Amino acid sequence: MSTVSAQPAGHNPAPPGAGLSAAQRALRKLGLVRDIDFALYLPLRYEDETRIMRLADARDGETVQVEGAIIESEVVYRPRRQLRAAFDDGSGTCQLRFFNFYPSLHKQLAPGARVRVRGELRDGFLGRQMVHPVVKAAATALPQALTPVYSTIAGLAQPVLRREVRAGLARAALDETLPPELLPPRAWSLRDALHFLHTPAPDVALATLEDRSHPAWQRVKADELLAQQLSQQQARQERATQCAPRLTVAGANACDANSLHARLLAALPFALTGAQRRADAEIAADLAREIPMHRLLQGDVGAGKTVVAALAAARCIDAGYQCALMAPTEILAAQHFGKLVQWLDPLLIERGLRVAWLTGSQKKKERDTMAAAIESGEAALVVGTHAVISEKTTFRRLALAIIDEQHRFGVEQRLALRGKAVHAQDGGQTAHTAEGGQAPGPLEPHLLMMSATPIPRTLAMSYYADLDLSTLDELPPGRTPVVTKLVAEHRREEIIARIQAQLAQGRQVYWVCPLIEESEVVDLRNATATRDELVQALGTQVNVGLLHSRLPAADKQAAMAQFTAGQLHVLVSTTVIEVGVDVPNACLMVIEHAERFGLSQLHQLRGRVGRGAAASACVLLYAPGENGRVGELARERLRAMIETSDGFEIARRDLEIRGPGEFLGARQSGAPLLRFADLDADARLLTWARGLAPRLLAQYPLLAQRHIDRWLGSKAEYLKA
Repeated sequence: MSTVSAQPAGHNPAPPGAGLSAAQRALRKLGLVRDIDFALYLPLRYEDETRIMRLADARDGETVQVEGAIIESEVVYRPRRQLRAAFDDGSGTCQLRFFNFYPSLHKQLAPGARVRVRGELRDGFLGRQMVHPVVKAAATALPQALTPVYSTIAGLAQPVLRREVRAGLARAALDETLPPELLPPRAWSLRDALHFLHTPAPDVALATLEDRSHPAWQRVKADELLAQQLSQQQARQERATQCAPRLTVAGANACDANSLHARLLAALPFALTGAQRRADAEIAADLAREIPMHRLLQGDVGAGKTVVAALAAARCIDAGYQCALMAPTEILAAQHFGKLVQWLDPLLIERGLRVAWLTGSQKKKERDTMAAAIESGEAALVVGTHAVISEKTTFRRLALAIIDEQHRFGVEQRLALRGKAVHAQDGGQTAHTAEGGQAPGPLEPHLLMMSATPIPRTLAMSYYADLDLSTLDELPPGRTPVVTKLVAEHRREEIIARIQAQLAQGRQVYWVCPLIEESEVVDLRNATATRDELVQALGTQVNVGLLHSRLPAADKQAAMAQFTAGQLHVLVSTTVIEVGVDVPNACLMVIEHAERFGLSQLHQLRGRVGRGAAASACVLLYAPGENGRVGELARERLRAMIETSDGFEIARRDLEIRGPGEFLGARQSGAPLLRFADLDADARLLTWARGLAPRLLAQYPLLAQRHIDRWLGSKAEYLKA
């Protein structure tokens, strides 16, 4: 009988740790609460304990199970304390060695005892041996199926976990949630698939389990992908029932030529690309509806997302509402603020409006002044960091929220922005429900999210299925491609010479380091020491600045302003300049210990140069290991950087290397991460699930909800963000 009472789906468990045993707490840490959680907790791998091999037939390095007698055993203390036992199965002998053992094991391995052992057989100097094999009494019955091995944590042994999974699987309701006519051809039932995967027959082709190509795995992955698609489509449908202000030109600005949007377009010192015009039109169509916009604006570095955001803000202000733009770092927010003030402030001042700046580092007097302007409506556009969603910040008529680098914000932050939306009864434009009645306030704000990391197609189909997508796939004219070079650490003097050549031409240089200060744990060059070295190497006539996250906000802004103005010739920085920094005169980027950075991060950093017409270069400075090489994953990243500058191809390779969990970042997206399906290998199943989800929601809504609850449980609520 199970020692853990798992609860059925829909049960609201007690608070974590309330009256639970150590085993129960461990199971909860693994996410095992409901019976279905246990049923869906599938093995990492399998061990074949169904047959006995002869030592004479076993090969070096093979994991085998043998049965025989203990000839002798003893505890020795050199070179370290260990238990040694000589084992003979009649066809050969080997030595069993244990470095961690209880007295009971020594007793079990007494001379003359017959035992069954399983482990990796190795040929050594002193003969064949097994280190820490699994030992059982020879009389133990052989299992009739492969033995599952599950991912576990300290304090939860495999036998206990296997027992609990078997019990949960037996109790779980595994009836079908898909009508037979909607199942994939020749699909296994979910019940058969799960029972098979927990206890596969010994004659199964093990490779089909390991690569998850077995029909049982295909059924599980299809159901998982369908649950994700259903939850995303359901969230989209729920948002379609909500109301938002309709943002169209009104009142004195009804003449399109006099609208803020039209005047901004006319004042820009450059022409929009075709992709920017297309994105602007898609956003305009969304804002004109009374359904909240949820659009993701993605584009490669330098594609011009900020100007598209500015045009969206102009449409919002034209309609008589406020807009907020939130960025994850003060440096990025300041870059946006500088551009938006330059473009919009001259036009807003004529109307008695302004662009406001709001961050947590502001002095109280300045922050209070900004807060008053926001509450009165004088601040038509508010740019800042998390301070924008502070409880102390009150908007008069917020109708559009723009979130840059949206993957760096969690669900709670996005919900906080939604909580500051305009009310329909505030004297402004009245929104109506889909049935024609007046919408009760508050209304939902329109939401525009921006990402400088292009989204691979399969990722967009799965994790962003509830969003509309606008893609900037063109770069503004006049950009010069960045040349990327891979240079070993011992050629550091060549890099210094290259910097001097750039400075002689009046250009500026970035030098990016992975650490701020020295670390005793990781031997990486740090930003502070590198700045000092460059000062010494380049001479006092060269101004070398330092920028990192621990600097006070005012110092960070000052350093960035000096570099932008050309007062600093070289800027030594950590990755705080990863996104948003735009200095056209900076034409050389040196990335120290490039092998330690992620692929997307390397591409974003490279995007800080090549923003003007001058030829630009990015130097990936790497430190080979003791064998003169870097690790395999690092080689893959560096190779991709050398081979392509296409952000969409970079993103595809990054997804392959890291997987969706790391690509999206610590579950901050709010979307449930896939446990079993692989976006590339299972693209066919993803297409099937994407096509089936709307049909299942429309024709079988109760079954669709049961399917979501089975797979996602309470996680599905996050998708409503």
